[in-house]
Amino acid sequence: MVRKSDSFFIRQTLNAGQLNTYAQIPLDLGAYVDALGKSVLRIHNIAVTFSDNNGKALEVTANTSAAAQFQLCTQSQGDIVFSSNRAVISTGKLYGVNNINGTHYPQVSHDTDVLPQMWTNGYLVAVDTIYLGGQASTAWTSDVYMSVTLECTVETMSEASAMALALSQQGA
Repeated sequence: MVRKSDSFFIRQTLNAGQLNTYAQIPLDLGAYVDALGKSVLRIHNIAVTFSDNNGKALEVTANTSAAAQFQLCTQSQGDIVFSSNRAVISTGKLYGVNNINGTHYPQVSHDTDVLPQMWTNGYLVAVDTIYLGGQASTAWTSDVYMSVTLECTVETMSEASAMALALSQQGA
């Protein structure tokens, strides 16, 4: 029998900078997840925003293009990984192009990796820490901030099932 809580939201923001280097921060889920106690987290939806340090639209320097990408994983990563990696919960990419002689808001596309993540039955997480990582290219005029909002519920599983899920989400 599965018991489910009311849905709630977990929010986190990562400053990915603009140096084309990988940045990452942990999200502590210890208040929600306890595999030995049979408690797991179900992520129903993920919404992502790319912005500057004030939450405003990003700008791209004149006559350049820029990229930014995020990943949410069940294991710590040293760089961006393929979405086929078993630790990956969600990924997203944003491209901006400025064809004007001056700093302006770019033409933006996320068509290569659509950002909103919605699953029919959600994504179960049995580890007590997940990781928000990202990277942004140098053509943005400011640091790139990636903010995620996760719609979640807490559910109860059998101890064996919760431990098996936790073990599958850890290690290489």
